[in-house]
Amino acid sequence: MDTHIKNGLSRIFFGKPIHNEEAHNQTIGKAVGLAVFASDALSSVAYATQEILLILAIAGVAAFHLSLPIAGVIILLLAILTMSYRQTIFAYPDGGGAYIVAKDNLGEGAAQTAGAALLMDYILTVAVSISSGTDQIVSVFPNLLPHQVTLCLGLIGFMMLMNLRGVKESGTAFAFPTYFFVIVSSCTVGIGLWKTFHGTLMPVEGVEMIKTTLQPLTMFLILRAFSSGCTALTGVEAISNGITAFKEPRSKNAANTMVFMGLILGFLFLGITYLSVHIHALPSESETIISQLGRAIYGKGLMYNLLMAGTTIILIMAANTSYADFPRLCALHAGDGFLPRQLTYKSGRLVFSWGIIFLSVSAGALIFIFNAHTSALIPLYAIGVFMSFTLSQVGMVVRWQKIGKKQAHEHELNGQEEAHHLKGWRFKQMINFIGALASGLVMAIFAITKFSSGAWVTVFLIPAMVWIFFRIHSHYKRVGKFLTLPWKKISVTSYPHMKTIILVDDVNTGTLRMIRFAKTLGHPWIALHVNFDHARAEEVQKKWNEIIGESELVFLYSPYRLLLEPVTEFLRKLKVEMPHGVVHIITGQLVVPGNFGHLLHSKNARGLYDELQKIESVIVTAVPYHLEKREKKAK
Repeated sequence: MDTHIKNGLSRIFFGKPIHNEEAHNQTIGKAVGLAVFASDALSSVAYATQEILLILAIAGVAAFHLSLPIAGVIILLLAILTMSYRQTIFAYPDGGGAYIVAKDNLGEGAAQTAGAALLMDYILTVAVSISSGTDQIVSVFPNLLPHQVTLCLGLIGFMMLMNLRGVKESGTAFAFPTYFFVIVSSCTVGIGLWKTFHGTLMPVEGVEMIKTTLQPLTMFLILRAFSSGCTALTGVEAISNGITAFKEPRSKNAANTMVFMGLILGFLFLGITYLSVHIHALPSESETIISQLGRAIYGKGLMYNLLMAGTTIILIMAANTSYADFPRLCALHAGDGFLPRQLTYKSGRLVFSWGIIFLSVSAGALIFIFNAHTSALIPLYAIGVFMSFTLSQVGMVVRWQKIGKKQAHEHELNGQEEAHHLKGWRFKQMINFIGALASGLVMAIFAITKFSSGAWVTVFLIPAMVWIFFRIHSHYKRVGKFLTLPWKKISVTSYPHMKTIILVDDVNTGTLRMIRFAKTLGHPWIALHVNFDHARAEEVQKKWNEIIGESELVFLYSPYRLLLEPVTEFLRKLKVEMPHGVVHIITGQLVVPGNFGHLLHSKNARGLYDELQKIESVIVTAVPYHLEKREKKAK
C-alpha cells in the first residue's frame, strides 16, 4: 500500500500526529477528568445492588431488607477510601497509585503484587462493564441475546479505536454520555424518593425471579452479599493512578474530582438500593434491577428509555477508565523493567498504543471465554481491587511513620514531604490505617466467600503474574549488565581477525551487490553455496568463473536439502581455526514492492539472518536489493 494512502487512513482513524511539545495541551480539567476516571466507579451502581440481591435471593425474598444495611456499610467504606486516596493524590502528585506507593514504602515485591492486581482489575473492568452494558441492551431488545458476545467485541473495538486517538479526545467524546447518565439516574432516584414520600411509588410487576436453591440465612451468606456489593467500589483508585492527565494544579484538581465522584457514587448507590427494596425488585435473568426501577417510576415511556440508554452507555463508557489507566500502569512496570519495554513507547497521538491494544485483546478473550456472563466475571473482579487498595493504604501508613520520624530532623525532609506532612501527620496516618484495615478485611471476606465461585483463579493468577514480572526483570538485568560500559575512556580497536563469507544462492545482480559491499570492508572474503543439486551447483560454478572470476566459491553438499545446518557446521569448523576471530556473514535480501509481491518469494534469507545471529562471534549483515528501483533504472 502506498505510504500516502497509509498516512491518510491513519489520520482518518487516529487523527494527525501530536508534537512532543504539545503534550501539555493534552491534559484535562475536572469536568472531563470525572468522565474519564470516574465512569468505572459511577457505572458500578448499575449492577452493585443487583449483585447484593442476587446473593440474598438464596435465602428468599424475606432477606432482601438486609440490602440496605449492607449498602450502608459499603458507603462508609467508600468514604474511608475516598479520604485515604485523597491523601495519596497529594503525597504522590506524579500518579501511579498503589504501584508507586507500594514501591516507595513496601518494596519491589509488594509493588509488583499491587501492579498485578490493578492490571487484572483493569482488564476485568472492561470485560464486566461491556458485558453489563450489553445486559441492559438485551433487557430492552431480547432478540439480541444470541449475539451478545459479538456485540461486546464490537464495542471493545470501538473503545480501542477511540482511545488510540488520545486521552483528551476520547475523554471529551465520552464526557457527555457520563454526565447524561449522572443527570438521568439522579433524576430517577430523586423522583423515586419523592414518590415514595408521597406514597405513590408502587411495587414493580411482571418480573420472574431467578431460580435458585433456597438456603438458610447465615452470616456467611450475608458476607457473600456484602462482598458482591463491594463491586460498587471498583474504580475508586483510578483518579490517583492518572493524576498526570489533569491540568495544573494537578493534585488539587484530581483530589476535588475524587470527592465529587465519591458524593455522586454514594448518593446513587444508596438511593437505588433503597428504592429497589421499596418496589420489591427481584434479581432476574431477563430484566435488570435498573430496568425494573425505571418501569416502576416512569412506566414504559420516554424517561424509561432515556434511563436505559444512559445506563447502557455509562456501563460501556466505564471501560474508558481502564483505557486511561491500564496503559499508564503498564508503562510504569515496563519502565522499571518488569514488562516488555515496548509498552513504554508512545504513538503519534502521545498514547501508549501497545497497552491499549493488549487491554482490548485480553478483555475480549475473557468475554469470549465467559460468554459475556457478568455474574460469572464478578467473582474474579473485586479481589484484585481490594488487594491494591490494601497495599496502597498500608504503604501510606508506612510513609507517614517515616515522615513522623524525620519530623524531629527537618533537614532530612525533601520538598515534597515538607509540603504534605507538617500538619497532622498522625491523623492522616490514622485515616490510612483505617482504610488499610477496612479494605484488607473486605479482601479477606471476598477471597473466602467467593473462592469457590471463581475467586480462586485470581488468588493463583496474581502470584503467577508477579513471577512473570520478575522473570522479565531478571532478563533485563542480565542484558543491562552485559551491555554496561565502565565510566572511563576506552580505546576502541578492531577485531584481531575477521573472515567475511557471502552466502550465494545464484550468481546475479544481487550477488554483485553483496560482493561490492564485502570488498569495501577490506577483509578477506569467500563465497559459500549450499548444494542441493549437483547439476545446479555446476551451473553456479560456471557462472562464477565466467562473471566473477575472483576469490573462492565453496560448495557445501546438503543431501537432505537443509540450509541452516551445513552453514552452521562450516562456521563451527572455521571458529576452531580462528578461536579469537569474528566471522562476518553477508546475506542478500530481495525487497519487493507492493503488498503481496513478497509472498511469492522464499523467506530463507530472513530465517538465516535470524538464526545465524544467535551464534557467538558471528556478525550477520543483510544487503537489501530493491526490485522497484532496479525496474525504474531498466526503463
